[in-house]
Amino acid sequence: MPFAESSKNPFKVLNLEERAYPPERQRGINLHISLILLSLAVSGICIWRAVAIPTEPGLLLWSLAALTAGLPAPFLVYRLYALFRGNYLLSREVFTIRWGLRLEQMPVSDVEWVRSANDLSTPLRLPAFPMTGAVLGTRQHPDLGLVEFMAGDRHNLLLVATARRVFAISPRDPVTFAQDFQRMIEMGSLAEETISRSQYPSFVVIHAWENKLTRWLWLAGTLFNLALLIWVSLLVPRLGTIALGFITPDLPRNLVPGIQLIVLPVISMLFFLTAWVVGLVYYRRPNMKPLAFLLWGFSSFSGLLSLVAVGFIISRLV
Repeated sequence: MPFAESSKNPFKVLNLEERAYPPERQRGINLHISLILLSLAVSGICIWRAVAIPTEPGLLLWSLAALTAGLPAPFLVYRLYALFRGNYLLSREVFTIRWGLRLEQMPVSDVEWVRSANDLSTPLRLPAFPMTGAVLGTRQHPDLGLVEFMAGDRHNLLLVATARRVFAISPRDPVTFAQDFQRMIEMGSLAEETISRSQYPSFVVIHAWENKLTRWLWLAGTLFNLALLIWVSLLVPRLGTIALGFITPDLPRNLVPGIQLIVLPVISMLFFLTAWVVGLVYYRRPNMKPLAFLLWGFSSFSGLLSLVAVGFIISRLV
């Protein structure tokens, strides 16, 4: 039922069902997708330059640049997922904030007040590195104490105060949200008791770590990639040229300087980290857990294949 009907008889809708007040998403989605593509493009260009540079200093610098440029991509992907999933849900009994793997659920009766951040006498400082679609983190305020941000827009922040802390949120229509929240408080709860619930991204990591298969896949992938990095780092100074393919078993092709082998662990580590982050997103949903295991297993297996590939290349040195 649209809000136009609720304005005529607000209790008719708000009394019966949970309402969603999503944040503004489009600008944040556009920004995050652009940054992800930029990160991957710059990393790809750096890898291409690393392969094309025959000198040792140039290769090492371009490889380091590729790793640095690619590292933000997995975290930007998670922030994009968090923005897609971000929502503020309000019913007569419960107020829920969802932002990625972060979940905060509390009885409506626990909320002390709701007001705009613009009404504060002391301006509210934003958390570190705020960006459109991801205003996340915590700040201490001299009057409010600890403020946790779970918002996508820094300009239309609403403050929701509880006895434990204050939450800064950004529903697309803050005026309607504040009015509906006040109606909910006035109506009172129908439930005798509502349990609060807090879930952090670290909880998902800990929960996944408790699974034996997950532990083995994470440890295997980490060890394979560390072994690959250490082995290649030790090999590179002693290598002349290596073959990246063979026309016949005895006739190599694509002879390149051995220093270029350092690109392989860089690519493998970026893939493993990306698969780890995306796998955590899938793991929290029971019906998507097999896909998380598949991602982690494949990323670990790719690390093993990279070790085998290095062994094969070294065994066929020319």
